[in-house]
Amino acid sequence: MSIGAVSRELLVRCLDTWAPGGLHSPHGAAFLMASGGSVEPETAEAAVRALGEFADRLRGRQLSVVFVGPGVDGLEARLRAVQREMQTPVEFGVHVVRGTAVAAVLKAVGAGSGPLFAMVDDSVSKDFKAKAADVLVTARAGAWAEQRRDLRAHGFELTAGVELVDREAEALVAFGTRSAKALEAFKNEMWALDEYAGVRYRDPEDPEGHLMDIALEPNPGALRRELLDVLRGGPMTVTELKRFALTDTVYRAADAQKVVTALLHAGAVTRTPESGRLGGDVVIRLSGE
Repeated sequence: MSIGAVSRELLVRCLDTWAPGGLHSPHGAAFLMASGGSVEPETAEAAVRALGEFADRLRGRQLSVVFVGPGVDGLEARLRAVQREMQTPVEFGVHVVRGTAVAAVLKAVGAGSGPLFAMVDDSVSKDFKAKAADVLVTARAGAWAEQRRDLRAHGFELTAGVELVDREAEALVAFGTRSAKALEAFKNEMWALDEYAGVRYRDPEDPEGHLMDIALEPNPGALRRELLDVLRGGPMTVTELKRFALTDTVYRAADAQKVVTALLHAGAVTRTPESGRLGGDVVIRLSGE
């Protein structure tokens, strides 16, 4: 299975999570897929099919599904066929536009007032990002620091990045949001993917670049190293360590809770207070400090 298939499945899962809330908006909602090259037809079709499953929830609200890129040959006919098959209502608007003027296209189709979920590559003009509630960016591996800086500059305070690696290729998927709930949902979907033969995850913040199998219970080794490393800067609460895991690693907050518990049992760290429930206000420090 290819890296493209993994990122496509991740997008579908993200849309399944986003759509129920997004389509509830009285101002309508929009999904954007944009590329500085060719819009990948299999991914575009997968997005239309995923969102089409929620078409019965529109009830007079508009959903704009927008595809923008220089390479869109044959895409409109393919997506129209999917719409006919799924019998989507008139409120389910699919727009295929050749070019790169993303902001102008969104304005033209009236997709500026409601929730917007976007999937773009790093070659697309970035001025539209401030309008999106959540955004997935596909980029080259090794570009996480640059992508995170750009996402935060556009108001996405919460970010996550993961590198997909197989025998022949590697790529970065970055996620930006303003919602901690959305970030946690992204991480949950990321680890809930079926294990694809030959494709593994890599934490772009892991200096040793260890590869990890895609699994509901990921190998905690990299997180253990990263938590110990961040604690060298001084004591932190359990809440702070969980947030660090969520926003600065490929792991989830729940994974950090488990690793902290294991580190306490191993004697690698200590806690204050020394007993009781391992709540968010418990302070964790390296042993001997």
